Amino acid sequence: MLTAFAVLLGITALLAYLNERYLHFPTTVGVTLAGALASVVIFLLSALGLPHLRDWAAGLLETLDFTEFVLNGILSVLLFAGALGLDARQLLRQRASILTLAFFSTLISTFLIGLAAYGVFALVGLSVPLMWALLFGALISPTDPVAVLDLLKRAQVPKKIETLIAGESLFNDGVGVVVFLVLAGVAGIGEHVHGEVTALSVLGLFAREALGGLLFGGALGLLGSYLMRRIESHAVEVLITLALVIGGYVAAAALGISGPLAMVLAGLVISAVKHEVFTPATREHVEGFWETTDQVLNILLFTFIGLDVLLTETNGAQILASVLLIAVALGVRWLSVALPMVFLREREGYSKYTVRLLTWGGLRGGIAISLALSLPDSPWRHYVVTVTYAIVLFTIAVQGLTILPLVRRASAATEALEQAGR
Repeated sequence: MLTAFAVLLGITALLAYLNERYLHFPTTVGVTLAGALASVVIFLLSALGLPHLRDWAAGLLETLDFTEFVLNGILSVLLFAGALGLDARQLLRQRASILTLAFFSTLISTFLIGLAAYGVFALVGLSVPLMWALLFGALISPTDPVAVLDLLKRAQVPKKIETLIAGESLFNDGVGVVVFLVLAGVAGIGEHVHGEVTALSVLGLFAREALGGLLFGGALGLLGSYLMRRIESHAVEVLITLALVIGGYVAAAALGISGPLAMVLAGLVISAVKHEVFTPATREHVEGFWETTDQVLNILLFTFIGLDVLLTETNGAQILASVLLIAVALGVRWLSVALPMVFLREREGYSKYTVRLLTWGGLRGGIAISLALSLPDSPWRHYVVTVTYAIVLFTIAVQGLTILPLVRRASAATEALEQAGR
């Protein structure tokens, strides 16, 4: 395990350096593309007479286990750090928009993509059961907060737009994981639905996971704030937040509630009172620790995504399904955002570019891949994993590299609306 992690860390540092020194892409985009390119080079070298190279590289990646690395490893840290860096009071002012998009858009997207995927797989000759297609819809619908937040920091968008996009991505991530677990239980491949599956049991599970996670996260945030208000040592304050995140995530899993939602709310609660809890000096240290940790793990995760292409084998039918479902995912993302925005745009004062920005900025990342890889062995698992990788790489490479011009137009339109409102 240590050897595998050391190799991953060394490759990540090298790719990040090359991107920063020569390419100047957004870091998440640059290291993902470089990692994917490295995987292709290993494939070619294996075909040209070094067959053991691919086996060695694949063995290292399998040792780390992507799903464990993300879902049961760094996800808690990334979500807490992302929430801590947000302006919680601004998010509270935009709560109607953020929660509507996080809950309703994710649910709409899950079922529309699931139904479309069922038809696309059948069209290309890959028979996939409806419940597995819906599981695919659940894991691919949430936007990845890690990828989105990295781009927002570089783009310097207005606070209102940044809060909307970042807040939605943080919450829809937790909602998407809950929906995935519920559907897995209904499909009989999860451990979260026990006994006879009824509409009431499914609703109860969703409420327990989502509401339980939010309440638990709020309690963690209040506990951390209470403890840190009474001390001034930045080292101890960092230790308290770290214990809340790691220990809280493990406790949430043991209680059967949503760890991702708990971490988001814990981070937001501490963010809301950080001006009162921390002195200026300790706040600089605590925020600096979490920001640096977030950036390092962020780069590490996206290198892993690029390199993990090495483990994905495909054929013509899966490639065709991937191309079709990339288009489906984009179309459904637009629809699932546009429908709620009909009711939210004028009331909340969003410009006409907001829907386009939310659609094209809807990057997918490590969470989607982790959920896909967590599926049990079956005749259909490989189809879902391959298509998930294709959509993730498309959103990071194509959408990630072309989003900034749209961000600038949306920012200008939003600022014009705000000035007109004054």
